[in-house]
Amino acid sequence: MFGLFQKIPSISTKELEGLLTSNITLLDVRTPSEYRGGHIAKAKNVPLNKITTYSNASDKEVYVICQSGMRSKNAAKQLKKMGYQPINVRGGMSQWAGKIRGGK
Repeated sequence: MFGLFQKIPSISTKELEGLLTSNITLLDVRTPSEYRGGHIAKAKNVPLNKITTYSNASDKEVYVICQSGMRSKNAAKQLKKMGYQPINVRGGMSQWAGKIRGGK
């Protein structure tokens, strides 16, 4: 059963920064309080414990970020099972050097 070990593609935070000018879907899977503490403007907050409720028919490719990269990897596996093509952001917000915005 090699299906369990499907490789989730990943990119660096630097690569993500270069993609933000295009129309990408970025999911921040941290808790709402972490998200409010500072997030990437384009990111939509879908906490990991709610990831299975995410649905957006128009997006097949979704970028997933968390604080360090562990929760986003977990979320990416769930999203893959749901038919999305997730891309994990390695290092997460702890590696992010770009602009952040606080609040909702």
